[in-house]
Amino acid sequence: MKFTLTAILPVIAALLFAAGCSSTAASLDPAKYDKMNCAELNRALGDTATDISRTAISRGKVANTSVPSWLLGGERVKTVVANRETARIDTLQQQQQVIVATRRQRCPASQ
Repeated sequence: MKFTLTAILPVIAALLFAAGCSSTAASLDPAKYDKMNCAELNRALGDTATDISRTAISRGKVANTSVPSWLLGGERVKTVVANRETARIDTLQQQQQVIVATRRQRCPASQ
C-alpha cells in the first residue's frame, strides 16, 4: 500500500489543529468574579458549563479517532490532545467552583 503526501497531510493537519485548539486555558481569577452582579455570575456559570461540555465532546471525538497505523506518532498525538482536553476540563471545573462559591455568598436566592 502506497501513501502520498496528499493523503497524509489532511490527517496531520487535523491533529495539529485539534492540538492547537485545546491549548487555550481558562483564567482562574477569583477577584474578577467579586465585581460581578448575580446575573453576570449566572451567565459566567452557564458559559463555563457550556465550555466543559464542549471540551468533553471534543475530548471524546479525539479519543475515538481512528489513527492509521502507518502514521507514526499519531497515537501519541491523540493521547497528548486528549490529556490537554482533560486538563482544560479540570481547570474549567475549578473555575466553576469559584463562581458557585462567589454566587452562593453574594446571591442568597440562588442557593
